[in-house]
Amino acid sequence: MTLALIHGGAPDALVLCHEPTRPHLRGLPDHPVPSLEALRDLSLTMARVANPQSEVVGISVNTQHLSDDEAKSYCAEVEARMGLPTVDPFRHGAGRLVDALSGI
Repeated sequence: MTLALIHGGAPDALVLCHEPTRPHLRGLPDHPVPSLEALRDLSLTMARVANPQSEVVGISVNTQHLSDDEAKSYCAEVEARMGLPTVDPFRHGAGRLVDALSGI
């Protein structure tokens, strides 16, 4: 997500996107992927410049490199830790994220 897109869109809600098997930022091997907590906090700081009421409402996880059981377990752990609906939309559907967005 780019800063210009965030500020131009002034979103009411954000869905964090994450790939748990990625060891570093794409093209930047010296920069590990930040934690979801750090990503949430930074994203909200940036979004709230344009919309002070912006909130994170869910997490979309790319689990393509995990088994079905690993994907379910990972999403459940993240959901419990972050307190947000967490799904891989390709494996589990996006309904829970849509519901979270509809609830704002």
